[in-house]
Parts: sequence; C-alpha cells; structure tokens
Amino acid sequence: MRLLVSVRSAAEVGPALSGGADIIDAKEPARGSLGPVSPAMLGEILARVPPECPLSVALGDLASPEEVLTAIAALELPARPAPTYLKLGFAGVRSPDMVTRILVSAVAAVAEKGSPALVVAVAYADAARAGTLAPELIPGSARGAGAAGVLLDTHTKDGIGLLGWLAPPALAAWVAGARREGLLTALAGALTLETLNTVSAAGADVVGVRGAACEGGRGGRVTANRVRALRQRLDTFGFYSPQDSPWRRRSGGETRDGTANPVLENGAKSLKTNA
Repeated sequence: MRLLVSVRSAAEVGPALSGGADIIDAKEPARGSLGPVSPAMLGEILARVPPECPLSVALGDLASPEEVLTAIAALELPARPAPTYLKLGFAGVRSPDMVTRILVSAVAAVAEKGSPALVVAVAYADAARAGTLAPELIPGSARGAGAAGVLLDTHTKDGIGLLGWLAPPALAAWVAGARREGLLTALAGALTLETLNTVSAAGADVVGVRGAACEGGRGGRVTANRVRALRQRLDTFGFYSPQDSPWRRRSGGETRDGTANPVLENGAKSLKTNA
C-alpha cells in the first residue's frame, strides 16, 4: 500500500514523512493539477527526502516533444536507490498520435540523461474539460511509449473529486485495463479521508493526496496529523498491492515494516496522488 503526498516546499517534507507518506511528490498546487515546482525548490525538496524514499516530480501538462525536452533538460536529479517518477499530462492535446510522441520523447530524454527515472502518464477523469484524450486511451499510449505507469487524476481543481467523474466500477475497470498493459497504477483527484476507502477499492498501486493532507485545503500546508489520519485509514482497511503488480517489480513491494505484502484474492488495494 503506497500513500503519495504532494508537497510544495522543503518544509512540508518532514510532516509528510512523519505522518506516514510512502512517496513524496514535488508539486506547486498554485500552478495547476501538475504544476511543477521551481528548480531551486526541487533541489531543496530533494535535500529533505531520504534516498530510500520514492520521489515523484510533476512536470506539468506538455503539448509537444519540444516542451518535453525542455522540461527534462532543466531537471537535476541525482541517482537514488529508490525510484523517481516523472509525471506529465496532456491538457489541450487531442491527438492520440501526439500523446504517444510526447511520451516517447519523455522516455528517450530521460534515457539520454542517463537517469533511472520512470515516466508516468497522467490521464484526466474530466478529460473533456481539459481538452484531451479520454482516460481509457492513455494506458495504451503509455505502454507503447515505454512509460512505467499511469495516474488518473482530475485536471480542474474545483471541488469535484475523482468520484464526481467516475463511479467505483468505472475506476476499477480503468485500473484493471492499465494493469493488463503492465503499468503501475495510481489514483488521485481531491480525495478525502471519507472517500479514501471507496477509491482504494478500485485496486490501484498508489493513491495520491494534497488537499486532504493540508490544513487550509490544497493551498494550505501539509501537517503530520492529517497525513497520519490518511495512513491509518489505509492501514485499517488493509489495502495491499498484489504480488505481481508493477510496483513490486520496480520497488520491492514490501510493507512499511519490510515484510512482503500478502496477496489478496480480489487484487491490489493500495493508492495514489492527489493533485
């Protein structure tokens, strides 16, 4: 079970980790659903994240291979024993071919830097409002381009969360389809303590939050108590990743005490990002 917490500053890393976050996600919420932090702030965040803790970095919504090359060239990512994930979305891009080209460029640019970072394609549940592809089309493009995973999020942060766009059966179907492509799966989008178990039951590997981890909402500050409440909710419901999930193959798939996660008959139950 993996809980991703988005932080906008180095000061939020400590509370996120002490509260029980499994993945630290660097993101500036004032710049949108995938708002990147500045290079200087990313460096400060990196300095606070232990090398053994997985790191996620939001690159933004990118509309062309050229934008991808610029964004990745600006990154300074040291080699780390834990995985580093680079998230990118496609708001405004309506062509399946262009989405694939953007992802191919991202995977190639990361390889050319000699970085072990993994690319994660972001699908939007409110794709029509974002002017982009329907979420069920993104996993196929991600697999074909060599990306490591997919995240299903919401683009417009107006209080309508993931469950406001997709019912639980639709979420489960999306996760299952992405798993068939061999991808790491994550869910986010204005998730709350109250909706966490419903969203988690869809069976993704990671669940991501921002607003639910903050005093004062998405634009507020991460607190250890709020993260701890989310962590405890996940632990109470016992959501685990299945033994054959991409997460286990890429990052060990152990529980927080170092023991292997049990296999559940009905598949994975672990979570992802809010953004």
